[in-house]
Amino acid sequence: MTHPNIVMILLDDLGWMDLSCQGSKFYETPNIDRLFQRGMSFDNAYAACPVCSPSRASILSGKYPARLHLTDWIDHGNYHPCKGKLVDAPYIKGLPLTEHSLAASLKDAGYQTWHLGKWHLGKNETYPEKHGFDVNIGGCFWGHPAHGYFSPYQMETLTDGPEGEYLTRRLGNEAVRLIRERDKTKPFFLNFWHYAVHAPMQAPADLVAYFEEKSRKMGLDKLDPFEVGEHFPIEAKKDQRVVRRTIQSDPVYAAMIYSMDQTVGQLVETLRQEGLEEDTIVIFTSDNGGLATAEGSPTCNYPLSEGKGWMYEGAVREPLAVVWPGHIPAGAVSHEITTSPDFYPTLLELAGLPLQPQQHVDGVSLAGLLLGKEDSLDREAVYWHYPHYGNQGGTPGSSLRSGRWKYIEFYEDNSRHLFDLETDVAEKKDVAARHPDLVERFHGMLTGWLRDCDAAFPTPNPDFK
Repeated sequence: MTHPNIVMILLDDLGWMDLSCQGSKFYETPNIDRLFQRGMSFDNAYAACPVCSPSRASILSGKYPARLHLTDWIDHGNYHPCKGKLVDAPYIKGLPLTEHSLAASLKDAGYQTWHLGKWHLGKNETYPEKHGFDVNIGGCFWGHPAHGYFSPYQMETLTDGPEGEYLTRRLGNEAVRLIRERDKTKPFFLNFWHYAVHAPMQAPADLVAYFEEKSRKMGLDKLDPFEVGEHFPIEAKKDQRVVRRTIQSDPVYAAMIYSMDQTVGQLVETLRQEGLEEDTIVIFTSDNGGLATAEGSPTCNYPLSEGKGWMYEGAVREPLAVVWPGHIPAGAVSHEITTSPDFYPTLLELAGLPLQPQQHVDGVSLAGLLLGKEDSLDREAVYWHYPHYGNQGGTPGSSLRSGRWKYIEFYEDNSRHLFDLETDVAEKKDVAARHPDLVERFHGMLTGWLRDCDAAFPTPNPDFK
């Protein structure tokens, strides 16, 4: 059997509404829109964590962040532990070498394995080369371009380009080069993890000017893009307010998205020119929701609530498309609930390789859905555990999604919340009091899952006043 090539395109901080095919009226993503039309999209797809490093680890390991004990973005300074009423939980600062990664499994099967772009899964002892990748371009311990998106990048794993070269475009060119210079006797796995659209907000001047003019034409430049939000269902926080962007109008962020979209078009065109379209699986998604509540709030996740670093939908629901012409039906939409650990078993099965259930213990293969052999997944719920104070303002908690229901527990006050996402995707109406039986059932499920994962929890802060 000839194994298909695999391209995984992972964005950083891209929200559920940040594509024109998802409903954005300001951002422009024509190449990604076409990608979604050519394969199956998922409207209930989730990242495994509301911040980046844990979701990335879950993709490569097939395990939930709680099981890995890698539950927050990896900092190598003195940011953690964060403290409020609680002291957030300890966590590991790298993807353990004991994990046999997705890349390692594909390499075992004869794949060329290339990592391109952001890594953020530990320092050099846990870099991509230590996890089954033959090539590492741009992957290091950074969580964002530490010296900006324009060359000189001063990055240990990426040579500087000409002064002023834009990182997103550079990574697109590197992807093309890898494909054109490949060993044509072997399939390849291109793990293309963009730094975009993470802060800092920087983009080529010509694209920024284009979206500034578009903003003027749409009258967005005359609107106040912020309002004082009141979405705090926790009674203890009823008097707090968070500033949230309520429209998409930032020209620089729009330009960053457009530049990223151009690299997707460049990549797909290269596959076409190389005669590889029907031999290549392409996945497009993001590691967590859009940045909508702090640090400049460049985007808006409406109608989803809040964003990166929170327990609500805006932090974890993601755009997801899987494309494989001739195998996955074009234009299909699945309503099944998916999560980041699912990619590991899915790609093994699509590639015709044996599953490794002892490794991807939390992932469920989506292959049956994608190939039209199944209509649903055999899974009761998907879970999140974020025992931390998010750098965007969120507080420690855990949650699950089961069918139409979203259940959340917050640890500061041990409160429990229930939302019906079929009628209230914005999570505005807490219906826990109306469904005590469901609350008890979901509490039991969540408690059992956390116990099974041997999850770490925040502790009381003795200095809190």
